Amino acid sequence: MYHVITGNGKGKTTAALGMALRAAGSGMRVFIAQFVKGKPYAEHQILEQVPGIDFALFGRRCFIHKAPEREDIEVAQKGWLQVQQIVQNKTVDLLILDELHIALYYQLLEEKEVAEFIAQNKKDIEIVTTGRYAPDGLIDLADLVSNIEEVKHYYEQGVEARKGIEF
Repeated sequence: MYHVITGNGKGKTTAALGMALRAAGSGMRVFIAQFVKGKPYAEHQILEQVPGIDFALFGRRCFIHKAPEREDIEVAQKGWLQVQQIVQNKTVDLLILDELHIALYYQLLEEKEVAEFIAQNKKDIEIVTTGRYAPDGLIDLADLVSNIEEVKHYYEQGVEARKGIEF
């Protein structure tokens, strides 16, 4: 099955990580590929300790503001190759492609190639993609789509991201 978690609200990655914990607790093998993220987040300290969960970061330590740099594309494509190899080796039951939609939005990866990969593999493994701007093609391909909508956010009142809550 294929799940899309998208929208402008907070909690897309958090929802996917919850699925990862549930799957690992059930004895499933989980791989989390975090695209466009290159710096460690607090959850990584726990994920490293959970048997059955592996993860990797495929981004730089900075945000993409306008146009991606060559290094952004190279890191994402290297990650995509690693994801394909993991699936080909049949070493995963749940594949989470965190912020994949952002990687596609910035054209770090080819949407057609990603869609073909998901279509070919969603019957054998559970696949979850997250991030704003989910392309229509992936939404159409999905078996489940969650759109997390921001209704109100404390950022609007000047509250900065807080360790342990947002990162």
